[in-house]
Amino acid sequence: MSAQSGMVDPAIFQDLQTRVDEDAAVRDELKDLVQTLEKHNRQISFVLSRAHSTPVSKLSAVLEEAESSAEQIVESIGKLSQSASKLPYYKFNSLWSRQVQDAAFNLLFWAWLGGDQDGHIQGRLLTIEELGIVLKIPVNLKDRDEFHLTIEEYLQALISLVEELARLARNSVTMEDYERPLLINRFVKDLLAGFQILNLKNDSLRRRSDGLKYRVKDVEDVVYDLSLRNLIPKKSEEK
Repeated sequence: MSAQSGMVDPAIFQDLQTRVDEDAAVRDELKDLVQTLEKHNRQISFVLSRAHSTPVSKLSAVLEEAESSAEQIVESIGKLSQSASKLPYYKFNSLWSRQVQDAAFNLLFWAWLGGDQDGHIQGRLLTIEELGIVLKIPVNLKDRDEFHLTIEEYLQALISLVEELARLARNSVTMEDYERPLLINRFVKDLLAGFQILNLKNDSLRRRSDGLKYRVKDVEDVVYDLSLRNLIPKKSEEK
């Protein structure tokens, strides 16, 4: 056996290269799954965007169409979960965290519009546990290392929901729907109150949550304008 010519064994780096190649193969597999999830997120976003120009009386068709996209999201996350759970979660979670947030937001918005209920009653907020059941994945895992929905991802999705509802409040007025802004006003105020209870450590999440008060003010301005124009329905005033 020939003596080693240098002080460092080249086999050390050959082994490291093997590990790098293995990680690269894993990333490529995960990226393909994430891209599929991203495509389904775009599809359901496209469908749900029609809620901004569809009267409540005709919204059921939009929600039913969005349901098939929601099922595709659940299927994509299931495949991602199956592959990602074989790996250290926090080593690769940055690859899919944004897409999971988007999926959570889309399903929260779909549920708020009434998409997960018979009769399509608006104003429902899925808890993190309920969202985990819809997505068929665990939430906020602490006892094992596998794919799950984190509290941070859920909170980011809630902030996106408030932003979308602020836009919906304005667009509802253009469709002469003067009740939905009142519902949105109560809902986003409750969410803002909930966020004020939290002591957030995540910098990105804290910065986004700081902007919630401006989105709530946008909705309050819509309701204020309706009040000035005497357009608030009487039954809503009584409530």
